[in-house]
Amino acid sequence: MLIQRFKSKIHRVKVTEANLNYIGSITIDEDLLDAANLIEGECVQIVNNNNGERLETYIIKGERGSGMICLNGAAARRVQVGDILIIIGYAWMDFEEAKTFKPWIVFPDENNRIVK
Repeated sequence: MLIQRFKSKIHRVKVTEANLNYIGSITIDEDLLDAANLIEGECVQIVNNNNGERLETYIIKGERGSGMICLNGAAARRVQVGDILIIIGYAWMDFEEAKTFKPWIVFPDENNRIVK
């Protein structure tokens, strides 16, 4: 049996841009992607702590070290610059593997940078 399990989380990042006229997705700083074990094109759930909105989209790789968190296309209507988000990736895995799996969790600073 396979189950879908929480795999990766970027906890409490700040929206830096919302671009309604882009095709769609979320652009995320490549440093954050690496730290959270997320990849370009991966499906993620976005949770907006400011307004309770939840949505699903895919990742576009943003400039490394930029701190960029940009909601694109229709998703741009569901955020405001400065909103705090949680970005969650999931994976399908065997039930037994899922019991012991350890997810990647990233806690960026107020500028969306990796805290070391």
